[in-house]
Amino acid sequence: MQRRDVLKFAGASAALLGLPSVGLAKQAWPIDPFSLGVASGSPTSNSLVLWTRLGTSALDAAGLTTKPVAVTWQLAHDEQFSRVAATGVVQATAALGHSVHAEVAGLEPGRAYFYRFIAGAATSTTGRTRTFPAPQADVKRLRLAYASCQQWGNGYYSAYRHMLAENLDFVLFLGDYIYEYPASRPVEVRPTTGGWITTLEGYRSRYALHKSDPDLQAIHAAYPWIVIWDDHEVQNDYAATHEGLSGTPVENFMARRRAAYQAFYENMPVTRASFAQLLAGQGDEARVFGSISFGRLATLYTLDDRQYRDRQACTPNQRPGSGRVDPNQCEQFNHPQRTLLGGDQERWLTQQFSSARSHWNLLGQQTLFGRRNYSTTGGQLLRNDGWDGYPAARRRLTDAMLHTRLRNPVLLGGDIHENWVGHVLSDYNNPDCEAIGVEFCGTSITSHSSSTPAQLAKQLQTNPHFIFANAASRGYGVVELTPTQLTTTLTAVNDARDPKSGAFVLAKFAVEAGRAAVSLA
Repeated sequence: MQRRDVLKFAGASAALLGLPSVGLAKQAWPIDPFSLGVASGSPTSNSLVLWTRLGTSALDAAGLTTKPVAVTWQLAHDEQFSRVAATGVVQATAALGHSVHAEVAGLEPGRAYFYRFIAGAATSTTGRTRTFPAPQADVKRLRLAYASCQQWGNGYYSAYRHMLAENLDFVLFLGDYIYEYPASRPVEVRPTTGGWITTLEGYRSRYALHKSDPDLQAIHAAYPWIVIWDDHEVQNDYAATHEGLSGTPVENFMARRRAAYQAFYENMPVTRASFAQLLAGQGDEARVFGSISFGRLATLYTLDDRQYRDRQACTPNQRPGSGRVDPNQCEQFNHPQRTLLGGDQERWLTQQFSSARSHWNLLGQQTLFGRRNYSTTGGQLLRNDGWDGYPAARRRLTDAMLHTRLRNPVLLGGDIHENWVGHVLSDYNNPDCEAIGVEFCGTSITSHSSSTPAQLAKQLQTNPHFIFANAASRGYGVVELTPTQLTTTLTAVNDARDPKSGAFVLAKFAVEAGRAAVSLA
């Protein structure tokens, strides 16, 4: 994309919004307007989304709280910006929380870029990003980190400081970027401001709180992110159009969900097209599922298990949200039509599998995939909020992998604040059936787990398709792929309550291409 084309596009976008396309060339800022940092994301082989959001305090101090602010963005081949590849102007409006999304196309595949934002006399920090290789490129290596669940009050984001040194291609975030709670449980390490979050302004303020963390800002600036959501971006355990369980019920849950979805858009490096109808007030839905190839080496499928799911079955006392259920005592539990992903997403995913040609196929989704039986007395006790609560949907997904002969499937998950590593089975009712893939469900960045080592040891015996479990550690995972092997390294911080915490390798695993078997490396 030529510079004149980018500027023409930016001016046209401003005209469509009915906004002036001129900048605030002499605007002075008493406070840094870029206090929430910068980010890039949604990478393809020829495009990226560049993101920032102007801070509320700076807008207040400059008298611009309700006014549009022209923000110039620059993308360059070098950190000194002597060779600018593309530039443009975006209007940051109050209607979208003064967020900036520069969707830059026409870029070169498989290369690094630097970017920054300018508003009047203020210039943001410089971010570094990269495009994916061309779809047919013969790629020899992919290195990604996966993370989830960063409850503010439970600790500091020191895990991201260690992730900075991992030499990644991108970061995959699997949900629970914020929490809607007024305070963290069981201990508030640092104060959570804003009370219960139910409104657009509330969600905006909670994102701003999280994004004030310097380690989170640094990891966003260092690598492009691919982001999906889970429940706490809206409300604990919500299911599609049904409220979950946290706080006082609101009068209009769908209004709350729309506000939460808009705030997610405003604060993430995602494309406007995915949220266009919702932002235009023409619908309630947004699309966060999709797929992207990393050359011929791997394809990543990102899923959405919140927006289209059936309500959780047989939660005790008929309350909203989740619980542990004996499936033999719940007729609804095993109904063949129950869905976690929704029919459209299931059909889309099967079609994607049918045309897959990559060496590896990674599924980035919210939670633990394999069955986790909590009972250690010979019965069954399953959590009804994840895949265990939707066994027919899980079987349709494993059947799709089998019938399409999907090569080397690897499932990545989060949500449960624990590391679980194991084998994906074709039929969880038959423990002797074949394994068709592997899974790595990651722990949290900060959020607590209540499981004890003794409980996990018993559960590993009850659920032998898993080979490793750990609930004590906070941290992240790094997956490295080559055409012949996958290695996953689990990194844990010494103490998430310490902003300067050190880190250590908790465990390392290996998977050979062509074999659905994971082992300690």
